[in-house]
Formats: sequence, C-alpha cells, structure tokens
Amino acid sequence: MKNLILIAKIDIQETFASKWFLFYLLTFAGLIAIFFVTGVVDSRVAGFSGLTRMLLLFIQICIIILPIFILITTVRSINSDRETGALEYLLSFPISLKEYYFGKALGRAFTVFLPIFIALILSLIIAIFKNVDIPWGVFFYYTLLLLVLSFAFLSFGFLISSFIKSSELGLGFSFLFWLFLLAFLDLALIGLMMQSSINENIIYSISLANPMQVFRIAAISLFDPNLAVIGPAAYFILDGFGKINFLIYSALYPTLLGIICMIFGYISFSKKDLI
Repeated sequence: MKNLILIAKIDIQETFASKWFLFYLLTFAGLIAIFFVTGVVDSRVAGFSGLTRMLLLFIQICIIILPIFILITTVRSINSDRETGALEYLLSFPISLKEYYFGKALGRAFTVFLPIFIALILSLIIAIFKNVDIPWGVFFYYTLLLLVLSFAFLSFGFLISSFIKSSELGLGFSFLFWLFLLAFLDLALIGLMMQSSINENIIYSISLANPMQVFRIAAISLFDPNLAVIGPAAYFILDGFGKINFLIYSALYPTLLGIICMIFGYISFSKKDLI
C-alpha cells in the first residue's frame, strides 16, 4: 500500500507540472466563469433558472468533452513511462506490477476529477453569492454521475494503454473509440432504426450499454422526470426501470464497467512484455 500511494503521488506531481493539466483545469473552471459573466444564473429557459440552469448547460458540455479529455490524458499514462524509460526505472525498485498499475490509476483519477470538483464548488459559490436556490439532491447526484463517468473512461484509457504500447496509436484508437460512442448517442441509432427491422427495445438496450448515453439520460432525468426530450425511448426506460431504479443503474453500471476494464487492463499489462 505504501508503494501504491508513492506511485500515485509521483503521478500527481508530474501531472500538476504538465501543460495539459493546466489547460484541463482552466477549461472547466473557465466554463463556470463564462456562465457567470454571461448571466446564465440569472436567466430562465424552459422553466430552468439559477444553479439548475448552470448545471444543465454544464451537463451538455461534459457529455462531449469530458470523455475525450480523460481518454487522451490517461492513455498516455503508462505508455509515456515506457517510452521515456521511467517504467523500467521504477520497476527496478521493490515495486510490484500491481502497485505500479493501480498507483498510476489512483493518481490519474485524482487529477482527472479535481478540475471538475473545483468547477462544481465554484458553481456553488456563485449560486450562494447570487442568493439563488440550490437543488442539493440534484447537485450531489450529478457530482456522483460525473465521478462514475470519469472512472469509466479512466478505466477505458488504462485498458487501451495496456494493449497498445505506442502513444500515437493509443491516442488514435482513443479518439476513434470516443467518436464511436458519440455517434451512438443518437445518429447511429436513429439510422439503425430507420434502415432495419430490429425491435426498438433491442436498439434501446444497445444504447443503454453506452456509458455516455446512460450519463446523458440520467442527467436529463434530474431536470425532466418524464424524459420528454428523448422521445419514445422514455417509455422503455420509465416502464422497464422506473426513475429511481434507472438512477441507481446509471451510477452502478459505469462503475462496474470501469472495474471490469481496470482489471482486464491490469491482466493484460502484467502478462505482456512491459518494455
């Protein structure tokens, strides 16, 4: 455990010194600042105002940019150590592969979620400063959704880096993987429904296997309990799950998926040629 924490600290220190982390931090903190400057907190659209309105906009942005940010920064975590020789150097010490792998994962998880957490705290401060109502239940559950989504894509990144040793190939595959999941948010599924005779319930089930889609629908349900925005799929979700069960599924499924990917990534990492 001591070595695991040590590896995590080393990764955190390296990340704090990197330019991508500063850009990542400024992106999310800057979004909240832009919402504040443009008066989003004071506006009312479709019945949403205050912190609820700000979180609604933040959701739409996080669906797109958060997964690709995490994939790009995570997939290089192990591969960059391979290419610089740091992996060979660290493993020359009495550090096990498990301690190295999960230590890197722990350190990267901290640095991935820290800017999001700072942005959410900043949104709370703005809401308090503006003296608007704070939907605490929505805020805490949305924070949980961001945490599990981040963990899922963090695990995807480590899984990819354990299979693909080249940083360039890893980045390319990560980008294609993100595009694939993004396409299956709406466009690919609509095309599949229009061009095939597949039962729509099967298509909806495929859609709910996409962690980005699960995050999107769960976040929308916090503001629109009837899910009127997503059309006929709302009947499949509300009748098949119920709102509470779907919210539970939305938190558990990405977490379990992330755990499975992290374990498979470690198995691949430990069995392949490391250098």
